[in-house]
Amino acid sequence: MTALVPETAFDATHQADCHGFLHSVDSGAAVDGPGMRFVFFMAGCQFRCLYCHNPDTWKLHNGIRVELKDMLAKVRKYSSFLKFAGGVTFSGGEPLMQAEFVGRTAAAIKKRWGLHIALDTQGFLHGKVEDSWFDPIDLVMLDIKHIDPERYLKLTAQPLQPTLDFAERLVRLGKQMRIRYVLVPGWTDAPDDVAKMADLVASYGDAVELVEVLPFHQLGTSKWDRLGLEYKLRETRTPSNDETEAAREIFRARGLEAT
Repeated sequence: MTALVPETAFDATHQADCHGFLHSVDSGAAVDGPGMRFVFFMAGCQFRCLYCHNPDTWKLHNGIRVELKDMLAKVRKYSSFLKFAGGVTFSGGEPLMQAEFVGRTAAAIKKRWGLHIALDTQGFLHGKVEDSWFDPIDLVMLDIKHIDPERYLKLTAQPLQPTLDFAERLVRLGKQMRIRYVLVPGWTDAPDDVAKMADLVASYGDAVELVEVLPFHQLGTSKWDRLGLEYKLRETRTPSNDETEAAREIFRARGLEAT
């Protein structure tokens, strides 16, 4: 186990030359990893998902410029609570858009307080970082948006394969994963597609601790309107509880825990 580093021993000069762009934070999140989470929503994302509920995070420089010391200051007052109640999650946007800054922040948090650290990502940019980048990461919440490459491209404007390669990399590194799958009627809810996804996820074995089937919602519509963006899923309905539960049962039939 790595020994914790006292705050007074942390090199402040090392902090000053490292900065990033932060969209927002949530100091009491209960759906972004195990327990209660302090969540950094990082600015910037190269995906253009049709159902994105945070399109205001897409542009990197729309975020607030922060330095490493600012990030640590935000966590500091919650660190004692988070030590036993949950941890810190890096979300977005896409945190790997700012891989160097997020990596250094995660490493500093781990050294100072030994907190559980989760990364919420679609993994597309994983090739930007070395294996050691993931050392402070305890859990990756991997968002796989569709199993069919053509549908995935239409849904996200990016190819699927880098995300699948990332999942295999996490298995190799022995990292725990939570797979996130958004159930969108007419897009990702076909039983055959869900079954193929479940087969793939089951192939990752013990690396997958949980599958989260998340029902599509319209809560982000106002953001698209405010930004003057065309929202193509305006008429798409939210799946029923029965439909969502049926998708979860497909994953459970493969021996996976699904919520």
